Amino acid sequence: MPKLILWDIDGTIIVSHGAGFRAMVRALTERFGATVDMGKIDWAGRTDSWIAGEVLRLVGLPDTLQNTHDFLEAYLEILPQELRVGRPGQVLPGILELLETLRVRPDVVQGLLTGNLERGARLKLTHHKVWHYFAFGAYADDSPRRNDLGPHALRRAKEKYAVEFAPDRTFIIGDTPHDIECGKVIGAQTIAVATGKYSVTELAAHNPSAVFPDFADTAAFLRVIGLA
Repeated sequence: MPKLILWDIDGTIIVSHGAGFRAMVRALTERFGATVDMGKIDWAGRTDSWIAGEVLRLVGLPDTLQNTHDFLEAYLEILPQELRVGRPGQVLPGILELLETLRVRPDVVQGLLTGNLERGARLKLTHHKVWHYFAFGAYADDSPRRNDLGPHALRRAKEKYAVEFAPDRTFIIGDTPHDIECGKVIGAQTIAVATGKYSVTELAAHNPSAVFPDFADTAAFLRVIGLA
């Protein structure tokens, strides 16, 4: 039975140095004529649909399905522009080697479990030339609650590969406590990485299965998931 690796995006695979936030700020202004201080939102590890609701409430707009749709559509229209300007984003250390190493193994399946909308995930990962590594995923389109995303990812993995992935062979990888928590909800193993907002010490306090400062050591990662 293959092992299932489910990746977070921002702070785990890539950093875009605020492109997503800049796109959200512009979307709010261009669609609703409002401004927002994104620093007032506890955004790390959250979903785009959850953040949209917080943004709307913060500026006093009704958190309706229509307003959320309009805000997120504007965000997705603006995001490609923001990915091309400002400080360039990057794929994080060791990620390309790790993704390629896992891609060629017959005993591994890779997917996404991310707070991005599916279109946002595609835009970001295509920009950084790594979208092709992921055949399926669970996204903010599925639920604003990150803890709801695991079952969606497992269902899509089963549909695509006709395999019932056991919890002890499923690994949720991310850079925040929310990633660790959503993995535990489905009984998966969790691998935390301190390439985002949280330090190794802060992540370790949430008892992941393993924690790394980064993924520069491919062999160490493979040992943790039992493939070395």
